[in-house]
Amino acid sequence: MTGDRAAVLVAIDAANAADPNLEAGRPAALLYGERMTEELHRLFPEAGDVLRIAARGQHIERWTLPRNAFPEGKPGYLTWRREQGRRHGARLAALMADAGYDEAAQERVGILLRKEGIKRDSEVQALEDVICFVFLRWYFADFAEGRSAENLQRIVEKTAAKMSPEGRARAVAEFDLPEPFRGAFLD
Repeated sequence: MTGDRAAVLVAIDAANAADPNLEAGRPAALLYGERMTEELHRLFPEAGDVLRIAARGQHIERWTLPRNAFPEGKPGYLTWRREQGRRHGARLAALMADAGYDEAAQERVGILLRKEGIKRDSEVQALEDVICFVFLRWYFADFAEGRSAENLQRIVEKTAAKMSPEGRARAVAEFDLPEPFRGAFLD
């Protein structure tokens, strides 16, 4: 399982630096990966290599498969997300192979990114909690603009439902969530 984590993280960052979409003047995928790493370190400081790699590379080269390449609506969206998870897992597995990780570690990163075993696998759940924290901390405010209160409530409820009980409790403690959003994390 031992490989060169630093080499994989450098390769992920190099790939994501090519993102043509900018946020705060930086490639969006690169910035997202950095935010995921920071949040993972904060929430799960003892995380192992594979979880650290999965967090950093969760959106590796995401722009290469645009959402509009799939049909509109929920089925198209879910198909796009599944394909993104598959592609991200395969891309990270290849980078891990180049850095000396064995097949078990390469397979494991795919499991994490495809979210197989959410609510049953502690590492998959940890990654999901980190994803939700990054969304709430960095993306929710912009995402909320122009959306109806009902739509936002549904999104907040879905976000909370994906999180572990510990993650929901921590979100309530760390974020100044207005009602009724706060209630979604208390259920």
